[in-house]
Amino acid sequence: MKKKTILSLGILALLATAIVYAADHIDAPGVTGTSSDITDYYAFQSPENNSNIVFVANLQGLLSPSASTSAAFDENVMVEFNIDTNGDAIEDLVIQCTFKDGMVTAYGPVAPIATGTSSTLVTIGTSVSTNITTYGSAASIGSEGGIRLFAGPRDDPFFMDFAQYGEIIGGNASSFNDPGADTFAGTNVMSVVVEVPKSMIGGSGTINTWVTSNREQ
Repeated sequence: MKKKTILSLGILALLATAIVYAADHIDAPGVTGTSSDITDYYAFQSPENNSNIVFVANLQGLLSPSASTSAAFDENVMVEFNIDTNGDAIEDLVIQCTFKDGMVTAYGPVAPIATGTSSTLVTIGTSVSTNITTYGSAASIGSEGGIRLFAGPRDDPFFMDFAQYGEIIGGNASSFNDPGADTFAGTNVMSVVVEVPKSMIGGSGTINTWVTSNREQ
């Protein structure tokens, strides 16, 4: 595998309740408009269980409702959540998500076989699978060993007023409007959500975390 898109969150305190996120809508020329284009990455403490942490990767932005009906995850793309637990900016643990025949499977958290610009599928340790949820259907949630998994289309949660941003960059405005116009209103993304016990990644302290989409070579 070779990494095509990387989105980093930096430092996240495992004991914190804040949501940390990064966004990259239509801003990666090499993969924009493809099935491996990451739009957002979120990591936060589970609102239902403060002993868990949730990782969310959104791909394939700007999907209309009609396009969402037929949208699918690319079976040649692996989504990988990378977790650095000692501050050296090298992944110590990964959670790898693959897609096949309408199913999503997550492996890990587990030590990676390879780090850096290449990635190899890890099939040891804990794994969980579930059906990929189709547009308009009730969410299919997989659960195994304390890990929960979801994959499917969801409303794009990111808010950005690109028109006003353009006005600011062009020198025609000095600030955003309140509340502004949401450029992504009415559009969807393909989401991958993995919830894991904090104990599986250290339980306390801080982590660096980033997500990659990896296309098979």
